[in-house]
Amino acid sequence: MPHDPSRGRTPPRLTPVPSGVGGSGPARPGGGERPGGERAHRARSAADGARDDGPRGRADRDHDAPVDAGPDEPGPARAAAARPRSGGRRPLTGDDPRRIGTYRLTERLGEGGQGVVYLGRDEDGGPVAVKLLRGGAGASQRARARFVKEAEAALQVTGRSTAQVLDADVTGDRPYIVSEYVEGPSLQRLVEERGPLPSERLERTALRTARSLAAIHKAGIVHRDFKPGNVLLGPDGAKVIDFGIARALDAAPLTTGPIGTPAYMAPEQIEDEPVGPPADVFAWAATMVYAGTGRPPFGTGPNAAVMRRVTSRRPDLGDLEGPLGDLVARCLDKNPAARPTARQVVRALRDGQEFAPKPRPKRIPRYRWRMMVALAAVMSTGFVLGILF
Repeated sequence: MPHDPSRGRTPPRLTPVPSGVGGSGPARPGGGERPGGERAHRARSAADGARDDGPRGRADRDHDAPVDAGPDEPGPARAAAARPRSGGRRPLTGDDPRRIGTYRLTERLGEGGQGVVYLGRDEDGGPVAVKLLRGGAGASQRARARFVKEAEAALQVTGRSTAQVLDADVTGDRPYIVSEYVEGPSLQRLVEERGPLPSERLERTALRTARSLAAIHKAGIVHRDFKPGNVLLGPDGAKVIDFGIARALDAAPLTTGPIGTPAYMAPEQIEDEPVGPPADVFAWAATMVYAGTGRPPFGTGPNAAVMRRVTSRRPDLGDLEGPLGDLVARCLDKNPAARPTARQVVRALRDGQEFAPKPRPKRIPRYRWRMMVALAAVMSTGFVLGILF
């Protein structure tokens, strides 16, 4: 059964961490207290989990059936959790710790460039997802700073549509973040194994994830890596995870150059222009195209080819039509200023409220000028070389 830590709890707060990210002692939600037996662990029933979904057709029931539950894995479905990459559960290796803080680790859930995510158990036996920073005490200050920012960003977002952070120690020898365990596959994995979502479930997923974005933006955060792999489909609906490269709207970037997943990056991310909430709206729309058609709107292939299509070609929406298709097309506008906000997307999906596009600015964005100048330079060089040789 899924572990639901959100009921009857006030969202935890992370104790501020010094800018040097060096201090001693853990930084924990609620000012440093370790979670113990006083925290209630309640399992959400199947009926409660289906409350947001409403009636389902046969196609929806097919998609809600167990996903890849192996013979060595009892239970109704293979579980997923807040993790950098999907991949299913794996046994712990000889190099994996068996305990982090007060949490007992039982299995691997996934890993990425920043760290490894484990399935763990708290002191009451409740399941949690524990993300351990790669490198531990040897991690660079930049890696630690990014890890701190991930925890801070996730703690600022409230609501049922994101996986909640429960605990964190970002200053010790083995920095970790403990988050809500979400039982269910990622959107990426479900579509890979079952195909595009049926229309009713697609609409529910679109609304739920748009609400997630609205909550993220309300907290002053830009996710910057919204994609199918970062949407988990739990019993009570979709939840957005992984704030590993999220950034506050007024924060200075830790790195330069494009950051994100090319197939779901907005043109301004690729061109290294200022990135704000419109980039998340673009990524949301690209994710909905994948969910509804099984393909991202700008195709697949080498990163350079995908990024070129994102910046210069029209999106391929496949057979995604109707009001959702129209809304997605507007969200995939190359111009960030022409896209609706996440709140406008929610209103359009929930109330059928028409989105009035903003008038297009007459000034050409800087990244478009760069592309035009670069293209002109290439053509001129080719012309000169053709004459000389």
